[in-house]
Amino acid sequence: MNVLVIGSGAREHTIVWKLRQSPQVRALYCAPGNAGIGKMATPVSLKPNDIAGLARFVRENSIDLTVVGPEQPLVDGIVDQFEAAGLAIVGPTKAAAMLEGSKAFAKEFMASCNIPTARFRSFGAGELDEAERYARQLGLPVVVKADGLAAGKGVVICESFDAAVITLRDMLQNKSFGRAGEQVVIEEYLVGEEASVFALTDGDRYALLASAQDHKRILDGDRGKNTGGMGAYAPAPVVTSEILKRIEEEVVLPTLRGMKERGTPYRGCLYCGLMITADGPKVIEYNCRLGDPETQVVLPLIEGDLAEIFMSIAEGRLDPAAVRLHDATVVCVVMASRGYPDDYQTGKAIHGLENVKQEDGCVVFHAGTRMDGDQILTSGGRVLGVTAIGYSHELQKTIDAAYRAVGLITFDGAYYRSDIGQKALQHLPKPEQRSPK
Repeated sequence: MNVLVIGSGAREHTIVWKLRQSPQVRALYCAPGNAGIGKMATPVSLKPNDIAGLARFVRENSIDLTVVGPEQPLVDGIVDQFEAAGLAIVGPTKAAAMLEGSKAFAKEFMASCNIPTARFRSFGAGELDEAERYARQLGLPVVVKADGLAAGKGVVICESFDAAVITLRDMLQNKSFGRAGEQVVIEEYLVGEEASVFALTDGDRYALLASAQDHKRILDGDRGKNTGGMGAYAPAPVVTSEILKRIEEEVVLPTLRGMKERGTPYRGCLYCGLMITADGPKVIEYNCRLGDPETQVVLPLIEGDLAEIFMSIAEGRLDPAAVRLHDATVVCVVMASRGYPDDYQTGKAIHGLENVKQEDGCVVFHAGTRMDGDQILTSGGRVLGVTAIGYSHELQKTIDAAYRAVGLITFDGAYYRSDIGQKALQHLPKPEQRSPK
């Protein structure tokens, strides 16, 4: 089959990498792609939001399947337009993508389906006084979220009421997030450990992927500003078999059932961002696509043919048994540009990529790179996702392999966290406590 992947980050590079392993894939394209993707797929000079141009390319190049990476085209309705034209595509419709496109919609949906989540209320621009009163009622810290898509920057954890008031006025009065902040959600702060669980679904049947844990903060020890993700690992030991069963029964099943009952069945990848609290799993957010950098650690664990899995989702015939998972661990360390997530420089030459060998269990997924002649340069805040896949069942060995690979790569201003995966080790028995085999 001929396949088009839409997007330009490490998530899309991982999708392309996994699709390239399928014997069914004849030609592989990516719009627009990046320097790493360009070595595995033919780049297409079209932006992800150019839905008409993408549909035209699909028709003119006999594309059999389109896979959407980022959320914006999904929220904009690319699936609706492709399906109306008879074009096979993986992802939720515009109505179903509202689970990510509107935090207020998602919270109201969870409440109506009795899906565990934080206490909340939504407020518009004319309800600033009520919003401030509710923030005080919830207590500290309190979480303020812009309702719409805000490139991962629309969530503020406020440690004081003054900070909450400033944030609310900034969003509702000063329009700091534009249309995305015309409505806000205020919710209680949940205490626990975060994890992500993904379900691939055709709207009726589903298969769960490995659990994962992202590292959002820029600094070691989960300090500093939030980012798009500084690394991840899978599976996440905090998601025990008992917790996973609860997530399936209390979150995944009610979500899919609730969306179908509304007449908007959910197809594609359902991302459940969770807090594992003392009372059990609670939903922090939904995403309507694979996460980044979680994609870099969950897709390598799929043993089956991803192209066939995606096509079966698009055609409404997913066989959950076909989504088999390797018994392994995966760790991804993000190498970022100095200054990220604030101002940073681009155009820095990247050296040493050729030293990382897949036969050693490591692969580098490109997030923000571009070609300049024969040289690969940085072009974003998050630059590379250096990923190690370990079959030894020793997470520490996989962590060590990832950091050895990181040490082989250099570019001016490179920054990365040194503690990716350490949280997981806290949930695992120490070597001397393990039972002999």
